[in-house]
Amino acid sequence: MRFKKPKFWDARKPSIWAIILFPFSIIFIIISFVLKIFKIKFLQKKNSIPVICVGNIYLGGTGKTPLALEIFKIIEKIGKKPAFVKKGGQYLIDEINMLEKVGKTFVSKKNRKNAINSAIFENHNVIILDDGFQDFSIEPNFSILCFNSKQLVGNGFIIPSGPLREPLSAVSRANCIIINGEKNLEFEKKILNYTKEKEVHIFYSKYKIKNLDLFQNKKITAFAGIGNPSNFFDLLIENNLDIINTHSFPDHYKYSLRDFDRIIGDNSTILVTTEKDYCRMTNEQKQKCDYLDVTLEIDNKNKFENLIKSYL
Repeated sequence: MRFKKPKFWDARKPSIWAIILFPFSIIFIIISFVLKIFKIKFLQKKNSIPVICVGNIYLGGTGKTPLALEIFKIIEKIGKKPAFVKKGGQYLIDEINMLEKVGKTFVSKKNRKNAINSAIFENHNVIILDDGFQDFSIEPNFSILCFNSKQLVGNGFIIPSGPLREPLSAVSRANCIIINGEKNLEFEKKILNYTKEKEVHIFYSKYKIKNLDLFQNKKITAFAGIGNPSNFFDLLIENNLDIINTHSFPDHYKYSLRDFDRIIGDNSTILVTTEKDYCRMTNEQKQKCDYLDVTLEIDNKNKFENLIKSYL
């Protein structure tokens, strides 16, 4: 969906809006529970090939797609033939384009299982599910949940009172947790409280800018239409880039020429955005800006690679 995240979602204390919207969160929880039971009982079937799910419970901005790209490279390196599977329409074209740069991507607007079957028909032998942790019609062999250390679970409330698709207790279904950012032992402890019945592996990751030289010693106007634009701006600042202006847009935002006129302002700065934003722009828009080319670095990567291999 295209949305601009409400500020109260990440407030440390529940706001009046979170309280007002809480009854709708209860309705959302009930509907989600009913659909979960129905899909598990009537639709869920074993997969004929391994399925790795990269998901989240925080709505957007947790780094699922960059992680899925890294996993694809890991699996391909060991001689397998992976494929991406994603559910979504035209509004997700940015993420789909990013995946297709790296590997074959199967997209279904309604049913991920149809996309999985198409991948199997074309002789792919591992599925990487970009999103889908809440799709109970599919039983993954290996599930990864992504968090960003700056937001974690926000105010802890379920949509629309907060940013969560499910309560934090959903981590009990995961085999692995990836936290992008700073180490947080308190959050790790919370996770482990819900996963006492099985071993869950916790890793940390960070973004490394591959084309940093292009932007050094230049004045920058940064803009982004992603789940958490502030995380993108922080990454630029952390790498000592000279940020003059920033512009935030809703996730998956489709830019118009008028938007670019507003972003550009004067010509004393260069325009820099995310790769995800760049992937949904027109050719004319792409000529007016550059994007940050980042790679995801996973701490203890050898251990992470061996963990994936064990589930294949």
